[in-house]
Amino acid sequence: MSEKNSVQVLIGGKVVRLSGYESEEYLEKVAHYMNHKLDELGTLSGWRRMTQDQKNTLLSLNIADDYFKAKERAENLEDEVTGKDKELMSLKQELASLQVMMENMKKAGQKR
Repeated sequence: MSEKNSVQVLIGGKVVRLSGYESEEYLEKVAHYMNHKLDELGTLSGWRRMTQDQKNTLLSLNIADDYFKAKERAENLEDEVTGKDKELMSLKQELASLQVMMENMKKAGQKR
């Protein structure tokens, strides 16, 4: 089992200790993502007037939106790969059939 890592990061101007079995670099990447989302939301009109609960809810909704969009992209890519795999198998079968036909034609030509 991997060793648990812990790293102090700055999220939204506050020092936070993140812990997990992921690398420190990954945990820092997560903190960077959170800060990026906070920066994005901070540009919205009315952000400063929102309560902390409203800000947390909006942040959570934005992260959930990112997650579902990424999940959909991944599913679409998986479907595309599956389609390409089927197409590749079909082309391989067609190639094998053509090679067999070519061999049969060569044999038929040699018998004449």
